[in-house]
Amino acid sequence: MVESKEFLKLILDTISEHIVVINELGDIIFVNRSWQTFGDENNCDCDIQWQKQNYLAICKSAAIQGDDFGIKALAGLNKVINNQEPEFYLEYPCHSDIEKRWFMMRAVPLEYNAQRFVVISHLNITERKLAEQQVQELAHIDGLTQIANRRHFDDFYEQEWSRCMRLKLPISLAMIDLDNFKLLNDNFGHVVGDTCLKEVAKILPDYARRPGDLCARYGGEEFILVLGNTHCLQAQMLLTRFMAELTALKLPELAGHPLTVSIGLATLVPNVADNAMQLIEMADNALYQAKDTGRNKLVVADHYPQTNKEECP
Repeated sequence: MVESKEFLKLILDTISEHIVVINELGDIIFVNRSWQTFGDENNCDCDIQWQKQNYLAICKSAAIQGDDFGIKALAGLNKVINNQEPEFYLEYPCHSDIEKRWFMMRAVPLEYNAQRFVVISHLNITERKLAEQQVQELAHIDGLTQIANRRHFDDFYEQEWSRCMRLKLPISLAMIDLDNFKLLNDNFGHVVGDTCLKEVAKILPDYARRPGDLCARYGGEEFILVLGNTHCLQAQMLLTRFMAELTALKLPELAGHPLTVSIGLATLVPNVADNAMQLIEMADNALYQAKDTGRNKLVVADHYPQTNKEECP
């Protein structure tokens, strides 16, 4: 029974790791049930038989799109196939719209009947990564507002930009500036100014609830909001609600003066011809337009080539 192919396949199908076996050309010759199930549940494009796919071609396609995982996986697998390395190991994020996920990829060579193969496994390490993330986030929190700081934003934005580029999804970014902050500090004092920053930081996280979203203190009185897989009109609706909620606050420290913000919003569907800084610059320019034309308003960037800009009136 132990030598039965059916019995051995049943064993592999009980393993929670996603396992795929490829030949030297990268052609997939076997996947276990965990691999197949993950593909089915995550809308993989390979809705035909996996055995008709080429794993190296999939990695190469991702690499051409600028995906970091595709670049590293392609290089590592080729080294194992060409006997340059005895094995290959890589940890990578694989987030969905509803949850954060990380996987560990391991590739090792296998020889059978004078043929060379590579066995690739993907192990879900999300639980460990979340625990590590909790520790790391202590160094990524702004001390005053208790939301993400600039360092955290930089790391997160790079990953989310890559994810949206790989999946051809829109990403929206909003630069948010507290109106007349210097005058507010001069008239009411820095303690009240700090209170106003904290109030903004209390409300903003309600608009960044998904794994692909993040709100952060960008610096001084400026905040930034990243909305992954979010179209321009969707982002506009969220930000309009945020502005209304903030204006409705009645802070006794401000003696009846409303707390308002100016916002610059930009949206792109990233591609390899784009630079992640372009979206920030677009939002920043829109923010200055909002401030120069009266403040307490939302301005949508409209000066980027229409071929790649997300439609938004």
